[in-house]
Amino acid sequence: MKTDVYERITGRIVAELEQGVRPWLKPWSAEHAAGRITRPLRFNGMPYQGINVLMLWGESVAKGFAAPIWMTFKQAQEMGGHVRKGEHGSLVVYADRIRKTERDEATGEEAEREIPFLKGYTVFNVEQVEGLPQHFYGLAEPRLDPVERNARADEFFAATRADVRHGGDRAYYTMAEDRVQMPPFEAFRDAESYYATLAHEITHWTRHPSRLERDFGRKRWGDEGYAMEELVAELGAAFLSADLDLTPEPREDHAAYIGSWLEVLKNDKRAIFTAASHAQRAADYLNGLQAPALAEAAE
Repeated sequence: MKTDVYERITGRIVAELEQGVRPWLKPWSAEHAAGRITRPLRFNGMPYQGINVLMLWGESVAKGFAAPIWMTFKQAQEMGGHVRKGEHGSLVVYADRIRKTERDEATGEEAEREIPFLKGYTVFNVEQVEGLPQHFYGLAEPRLDPVERNARADEFFAATRADVRHGGDRAYYTMAEDRVQMPPFEAFRDAESYYATLAHEITHWTRHPSRLERDFGRKRWGDEGYAMEELVAELGAAFLSADLDLTPEPREDHAAYIGSWLEVLKNDKRAIFTAASHAQRAADYLNGLQAPALAEAAE
């Protein structure tokens, strides 16, 4: 795949941000049996990761899809379905490497070098495909009252063993004290606002040197490194909200970051890929803390 994949994807996200829309926070209005705010899924139920999550969320909103499931033209055929005539697919990408042998002109020695690059292919949403088994089109059952606490989310965040304290009217993570500060649960307009905010701050918590040691060289509030870390936390919160079947809520104070994100993305066409990769790593790290906590609780 040509390197202009980076420019194409970044350009689309920049265009949405310029309109004040964060492409990872979408006004989903329909539910599917596979989930409401879920990561996009492959035909076999495996979730997409990283930049593909943002790309397919954006495609779902642009084309009005409620179903989160995607497949290639060939996969649809193999399951007895067919893509409707006139439908246009959506781009997804994956990283690959090629090996290149180079000769040192001075010594005559040969050495192999791996060169990373992106490859792309086309997928279709199941709503563009006819004739699939019925479960691909199923709607979700009615949900519980959204103002109730979410036991699954509470258990997830407790299993991280992050030092989360409640009080005051600000949400933040402090590296110096390695703790998350949250307003009381009752201070939020609804439960999902609370959990989305906590997911954002817990993503910041993963940057500590004892965890993922994430550092973009930030020196002061509002600089490029600061903007990148906030972008990672925004995407991390969106990914975690998808994993926990929550609706990510836009935080009003983060509208101010859009300008700095635009500057970062316009200066580096690969920045959104880097941020999505770090956000995926943070989500994977937090998910990885769940099994040890469950095992210990069972002892």
